[in-house]
Amino acid sequence: MAATERQAFYDRIAPANLAPLWEKLHALVTPEPTTQCLPALWRYEEIRAHLMEAGGLITAHEAQRRVLILENPGLTGQATITGSLFAGLQLILPGEVAPAHRHTQSALRFIIEGHGAYTAVDGERTSMQPGDFVITPSWTWHDHGNETAEPMVWLDGLDIQIVKLLSASFAEQASAEVQAVTRPEGDSAARFSHNLLPIDWQPEVKTSPVFNYPYARTREGLETLRRNDDPDPYHGHKMRFINPASGDYAMPTIGTFIQLLPKGFSTRPYRSTDGTVYVAVEGSGETRIGEQVLRWQPRDIFVTPSWMPVSHQAEDEAVLFSYSDRPVQEKLGLWREQRGNA
Repeated sequence: MAATERQAFYDRIAPANLAPLWEKLHALVTPEPTTQCLPALWRYEEIRAHLMEAGGLITAHEAQRRVLILENPGLTGQATITGSLFAGLQLILPGEVAPAHRHTQSALRFIIEGHGAYTAVDGERTSMQPGDFVITPSWTWHDHGNETAEPMVWLDGLDIQIVKLLSASFAEQASAEVQAVTRPEGDSAARFSHNLLPIDWQPEVKTSPVFNYPYARTREGLETLRRNDDPDPYHGHKMRFINPASGDYAMPTIGTFIQLLPKGFSTRPYRSTDGTVYVAVEGSGETRIGEQVLRWQPRDIFVTPSWMPVSHQAEDEAVLFSYSDRPVQEKLGLWREQRGNA
């Protein structure tokens, strides 16, 4: 009788847009993180054929951005890889331009294939090489072009789902397909990436004023760590990309990281609340996520869900780039980690 009376009550209050918390509390406030995100791996050698086929079906101009979404198998139809972040592979063919636009979503580009195509951000171009980490800050004009003779492919990572959750999305097309170049290439690096700042410069946004972190410099830093320090048992040699003006993460909503695993090195089990997207840059190996093992090689992309134990094993000396929503979680006081078994 009590159950029947309660259901009748629930039915009566529903038209008033009311619902009983006590029927939903166990699913809303959980003892540990729960996620529909699943461990998954995308093999670049398989994806590349689909990318090139897309290149013959639609131009970069028609598509605005010719991108194949890396959609998490546990989040089908939601255009997300972790639940909070987007991932996709973008193709620019020789002679093409992806037209200028801007949006409130912040974006990263991690270069997978090709040499010398460019991204332009607010009047400055930067040419891109494999392994480079390039930023498009929120609400900045940007276009991409390929003036080389080979295809260019990079991984796009965006905070689309975070901006969508907050109902804060805006976007605008530029009046011209290609924005005017108003600063020489390398201008931002010259001003901000040598442990120096222009004396009267004041930041307008929280994103790093450096928008290309070249892989050559990144790799040099990793190699210095490898020579001079023992690897961390849970991460190997791992660093985060920073905003040189503040010391904070390079992007306000997306944390970006690079780590070197010595040949034969195995990390101990580690878990944290930020679901993470990885790109294998160098070397080959495998990653155990819970009970699942993913084997990777250069250019492969994989994802580890929130709060699942993760351990990496490198067959050769390996380098992994990764990104997650850790900056958001840290600023909200939500981020947690656990080293080793509980």
